[in-house]
Amino acid sequence: MSNTNKALILIVVVIMLAIYVVVPNSPGIPFGENPKKFVTRLGLDLVGGVQALLEADLPAGTNIDSEAMRTATTIVENRVNGLGVNEAVVQQAGDRRIVVELPGETDPEEALAVLRQTGLLEFVDFSALTDQEIQTLLNSQTKIKTDFGLSEEDASIQPTPSSTETITSSQTITNPLASLSDTIFHTIMTGADLKTAAVTTNQANQYEISFELTENGAGIFAEHTAAHIGDVLAIVLDKEIISAPGINDAIPDGRGVIQGSFDQESANALAVQLRYGSLPIPLVVVETRTVGPTLGQDSLQKSMLAGLVGFIIVVLFMIIYYRLSGLMAVLSILIYALIVFAIFRGVPVTLTLAGIAGFLLSTGSALDANILIFERIKEELRAGKNLKLSLDLAFKRARPAIIDSNIATLITCAILFWFGSTFGATIVKGFSITLAIGVGVSLFTAMVVTRTMMTLTLNNFKSTDYAKWFGI
Repeated sequence: MSNTNKALILIVVVIMLAIYVVVPNSPGIPFGENPKKFVTRLGLDLVGGVQALLEADLPAGTNIDSEAMRTATTIVENRVNGLGVNEAVVQQAGDRRIVVELPGETDPEEALAVLRQTGLLEFVDFSALTDQEIQTLLNSQTKIKTDFGLSEEDASIQPTPSSTETITSSQTITNPLASLSDTIFHTIMTGADLKTAAVTTNQANQYEISFELTENGAGIFAEHTAAHIGDVLAIVLDKEIISAPGINDAIPDGRGVIQGSFDQESANALAVQLRYGSLPIPLVVVETRTVGPTLGQDSLQKSMLAGLVGFIIVVLFMIIYYRLSGLMAVLSILIYALIVFAIFRGVPVTLTLAGIAGFLLSTGSALDANILIFERIKEELRAGKNLKLSLDLAFKRARPAIIDSNIATLITCAILFWFGSTFGATIVKGFSITLAIGVGVSLFTAMVVTRTMMTLTLNNFKSTDYAKWFGI
């Protein structure tokens, strides 16, 4: 079997695989424990959503531990995934900032509120309070005081009436919240003892949160629940009560459920807070940018129109100027676009306006490689050489220039990717990724696809009117 036939088989296989990935109803890869679906990911600027810049809420000049910052980035990413936001991007920018992009997010304020919470999660004993007092605290959303982090001496100090206030047995306390807000409650354990938390439904189809504790937490929880059946164990996040479930039974195995008047949204929000509660450093939102879905859709439509117009102009130029060779180049570029789009869906790569620009620029690189080859063919034909020899010499002499230019572009892409990763410039990062993928595929289409099609065509080419067919 000749090298041309081997290359043809390779091209056909690659095209078939690319078509399988690109078709809208592709079944994906249905094998293994996690079947993979092929999707087209669109970024924030194409579908709308919110972008936020989070910064460590610490005094300027404070030395921030790099490991703590990486941990904070991971926790923020987990919180984003827990919110159910598709194609979200969470990336550390520098030594104290985190960039978060939430494409398609319809309630940015709620999402940002979950992201910036420091998240000190505590399970607090409310057994000494009456139902009315618990309800008062829940309704007021007042921050409470707990003994977590306090010494035993400080925790034992309870507030006393001030010197300007006299309370007698005949007086009625008209503001019970004042005394409750000064009470120091006992923390049974913190979120560090919580292993998992997830939203489930019971037999009555009501939402509840199932949880599992660590070995240490299970022991503490078993002892407390056994001694406080019928009492309330509050769940407190950053000293604010987010839930106050009662203890119905002892929980000896570290597995239980939190019941309440939950809908799907509130149950999911509580589960996210439980799972990803603790940030090692506090974060504050210093900048937000919201893109409406209408604006994003308009940008996508205009980008597609611009790409189509540019492609038509290029096709006309190539066919008019290079004739038969130009037609081969157009077919090669169509195959190139198919393969690149398949890679975008298969990886998948999140497409932004900058990413589309990178793809279109790489298309120019693919055409540039073909033009170098075609001009070489014309030079050899003008020198009196036959078609087969001209084709071989053209590819041989054009190859170094094509490879060198593409390597230079890939080096630039690597520098842009590093810059985008280091400083949180996701636009630059997306541009570099799509450009690098496009340049890599353009090498394959120029050196393999175009050459194979040209060889097969010229092997059956009988005319000697080179000026007519090759634009000499």
